[in-house]
Amino acid sequence: MEYVTLSNGVRMPMLGYGVYQVSREECERCVLDALGAGYRSLDTAQSYYNEEQVGSAIQKSGIPRQDIFLTTKVWVEHYGYDAARASVLDSMAKLQTDYLDLVLLHQPFADYYGAYRALEDLYREGQLRAIGVSNFYPDRLVDLASFARIRPMVNQVEIHPYHQQEEAKHWMDKYGVQAEAWAPFGEGRGGLFQDPVLTAIGQKHGKTAAQVILRWHLQRGVVVIPKSTHPERMQENLAVFDFTLGEEEMAAIAALDKKESAFFSHQDPNMVEWFVQMVDRRKTRQDSTGEPKNW
Repeated sequence: MEYVTLSNGVRMPMLGYGVYQVSREECERCVLDALGAGYRSLDTAQSYYNEEQVGSAIQKSGIPRQDIFLTTKVWVEHYGYDAARASVLDSMAKLQTDYLDLVLLHQPFADYYGAYRALEDLYREGQLRAIGVSNFYPDRLVDLASFARIRPMVNQVEIHPYHQQEEAKHWMDKYGVQAEAWAPFGEGRGGLFQDPVLTAIGQKHGKTAAQVILRWHLQRGVVVIPKSTHPERMQENLAVFDFTLGEEEMAAIAALDKKESAFFSHQDPNMVEWFVQMVDRRKTRQDSTGEPKNW
């Protein structure tokens, strides 16, 4: 495993296991499979609805808590100081842990300043080892990094060969913020796994296109959290530390950049409205069903 040292001195694995879109029914089994394969970094979120299953898997694995780097993310409806603080403590209870290695603000909307102050206080109290953000574009990242008491240590954003985020990474590097890719494969959109450049490089090294993509991320200094529900793919994704891409290969992959999201833009007003509507629907659901606040 390769590690990166965050701005506060905390060591973070460069490759972890993400549980986005892993159902509650499968999550515990998948996390146990990932830990069994050798993963020691896990990434979940309040909005993934599977924190309890992740926590249960960690307990059942028998792996010491200090050997696992555990990340979760605060969802928009819990923004503001008091709500964010309460939600993080709730997440810790669900994950069956008395500290978290990294907590991120999931989206750059609503009262993220109030929410971030709560993360700062929890960090200073020793309950969080590192704090950061997700989906923050350069302007909002520089704003927060400049005016917050503690600069974000991580920014988790969409990064893959078709959307390489050179400009965003420039600003992260300038402010000492570690880049982390939430879609290291771009979900395979646009035929990424069949791209002739990636497959040709993979054939040269005896690796798959997916392994080439992960190696490319690592050599750019980007943390990755690929998700799979298949044990053999989990193992394949870990087998990327035994080869190195040359300068010409890195340049060939750099040339694949389409400089546009494979999903959506957080700066699109229509998308912002969509997030607002989603938060409203979740609140309505909570009020009508009495479900826990993280649901």
